[in-house]
Amino acid sequence: MEIRKRKIAGGDGDGGASVNDVNEPDSRSPRKIFLLCLGFRVVNALLIKTYFNPDEHWQSLEVAHRTVFGYGYMTWEWKRGIRSFLHPMVFAFLYKLLQVTGLDTPYIMRKAPRLMQSVFSAIGDLYLYKLSDALYGKNVASWSLFCQMANWFVFFCLNRTFSNCLETVLTIMGLYYWPCIRNHSTNYPVNRKCGLVIAALACAIRPTSAIIWLYVGMLELFLTPNKVKFIILEVIPIGSLVLGFTCLLDRLMYGSWVIVPLNFLKFNFLSSGGDYYGTHPWHWYFSQGFLVMLFTFTPFSITGMIKSKNHKLSALILWVLALYSVLGHKEFRFVLPVLPIALIFSGYAFARMEVSGSLSSSVTKKEQVPRQNHTTKWSPKLRLSVFFLLATNIPMALYMSLYHQRGTEDAMNYLSDEAYKGRVKSILFLMPCHSTPYYSTLHHNIPMQFLDCTPSEEKGELDESDRFLVNPLGFASELARNWSEPPSHIVLFSSEETKLRDFMIQQHSFKEVKRFFHAHFKVDRDLQSSVVVYVVNHT
Repeated sequence: MEIRKRKIAGGDGDGGASVNDVNEPDSRSPRKIFLLCLGFRVVNALLIKTYFNPDEHWQSLEVAHRTVFGYGYMTWEWKRGIRSFLHPMVFAFLYKLLQVTGLDTPYIMRKAPRLMQSVFSAIGDLYLYKLSDALYGKNVASWSLFCQMANWFVFFCLNRTFSNCLETVLTIMGLYYWPCIRNHSTNYPVNRKCGLVIAALACAIRPTSAIIWLYVGMLELFLTPNKVKFIILEVIPIGSLVLGFTCLLDRLMYGSWVIVPLNFLKFNFLSSGGDYYGTHPWHWYFSQGFLVMLFTFTPFSITGMIKSKNHKLSALILWVLALYSVLGHKEFRFVLPVLPIALIFSGYAFARMEVSGSLSSSVTKKEQVPRQNHTTKWSPKLRLSVFFLLATNIPMALYMSLYHQRGTEDAMNYLSDEAYKGRVKSILFLMPCHSTPYYSTLHHNIPMQFLDCTPSEEKGELDESDRFLVNPLGFASELARNWSEPPSHIVLFSSEETKLRDFMIQQHSFKEVKRFFHAHFKVDRDLQSSVVVYVVNHT
């Protein structure tokens, strides 16, 4: 078995940044790596039972459900043309397949989208392994894959149906093919055109992905010897083709010509429309957001950045965090695409730790370089580090995926089963807007009403959701005056239930039928400890 040292691509000529590696046989072939990742991500998808952010359902599955089954709610973003149909069409294909085969039962409709996303996630895991291998060798690649699978936020988020999750997969795939990110080798050939296509698709799905690819494109332009060919024969034709395809798709779906990237730019960057949903201080990603995502991997990622001397990828992470910090509205998932890159650096730190722990004080002689095989003995420091990461990330991943904010999903799953049996006629959601999944989970065409929170043209004007939270009883009483008949079911959080109990039970003959645990602690409002379902009592 040949032992070699692979120098880090992108090390900017600093030298010395290398990790001992072994030319393994086919025991870690791409096919086996993918099957391992796929099995893990399928289990991962089945273990996600919580609600994270409305966009997971309302900006992808709800649109896809409407496209295939003819009913579903289109939020205000689609009326203003700031969303492309490209991402929802991925799930529309899945829904169409379920419809044609007659498999669109409530259970399968709930599980299938995240299982489909698990396939994409596994592809992303494979390309993270391949990118790490191309940069640093198989030993670092194995550790990087371990870090990717062990990180709590990747486990919690990557299998959800956000556009950010598919953007993350495309980002890792695209980086693998760009010559400026790594050196060319016969084992890992670069393909800039393929990288450009993937980058263009990522931008079509999520226009803010241009932040990443602007950096990569400028770096490639600086390093490539033939700049004219790069721009005229590759960037412009490929970019135009992908943009043209997405514009045609949106023209077909919207019914008129809509330039989504332009509308997205105007709303989010020029008018700061995203600030309507809350703002954070400029340093939030650096002081809280990204650190929470990395969690206990943070010191290892920082160590890997320093030791590897890969300034290109380190600068990419800082570039993305810095530009997103300019925007007032910030969310964890916005910077998800650079989380796997930071975890590659963690993998590098672990590989260095494994090598240094296996060597004697002198590592200059070739015969003293350890073979990375099954008999390699981990140092106490390495064992403690791995135990520390698993002991902190596994409980966090399981708690956030299985318990925290699960009530809204459980309530909709229950109502979906009840509607399938014909026991639900109409539903009113007396809770902040988009707190639950909607038709894509219920999968039954019955009247439903939730509290609207479309941004108002007049600054400071309260929407329905805000008005309800200010005065739950007054808002509900006003709503009830317009009922021709009451809804068969009302869904609300326990925090508002105490204020509306007499209204529902005494005045309108509702009774509690189901209560679901939701959260142990509050997130951004009063403690929403449970979700309660009331049914109208006709007796």
